[in-house]
Amino acid sequence: MLTHFVAYIILSSPLQLRESKGLPTIKLRPHCGEAGDIDHLAAAFLLCNNISHGITLRKSPVLQYLYYLAQIGLAMSPLSNNYLFLEIDRNPFPTFFQRGLNVSLSTDDPLQIQYTKEPLVEEYSVAAQVWKLSSCDLCEIARNSVYQSGFSHEAKSHWLGNKYILRGPEGNDIHKTNVPNLRIAFRHETWTEEMQYVYSGNARIPEEIDP
Repeated sequence: MLTHFVAYIILSSPLQLRESKGLPTIKLRPHCGEAGDIDHLAAAFLLCNNISHGITLRKSPVLQYLYYLAQIGLAMSPLSNNYLFLEIDRNPFPTFFQRGLNVSLSTDDPLQIQYTKEPLVEEYSVAAQVWKLSSCDLCEIARNSVYQSGFSHEAKSHWLGNKYILRGPEGNDIHKTNVPNLRIAFRHETWTEEMQYVYSGNARIPEEIDP
């Protein structure tokens, strides 16, 4: 937990300077919630843009709900987890995805764990087979990964469309993402209702997503 605060303090001043000059900034995306105590997940909630792993959120419904409300990205690696910590049939990825958490699939230790020359495709293929993910599901997960990435605005516009920073179906270009507007609308409306519930109907929903 302390390492998150130290990293945040060290990075905060130079990043503020870079941002003020219009230069690219570094976002804090630590390995977090793979094993051990859940305290560092609480610290990451306060300080981090995204995290890698996050499987121990399954042990804390409160933190899981906060991560959902904040839409903090979780880049999860089920095959790595299966090898090291948690068997794939117990992995919370499909549950997190169904509940609307901002999850994506990623690799971890691919030289040690994966068997093919396309380790990320391997993650998607296994996840699709084990959890019966549809093509719509896979495309939504891939869409999430672009939002979570550190790619430039131009790169994200190329993959997601020019309006990708807008919330809801207005920001979805189905010709780019292959995700139906109905799915995006469902995610957005459900999240908005939860935010209004928490804020007693007074939530201020930004029109744009922080890329």
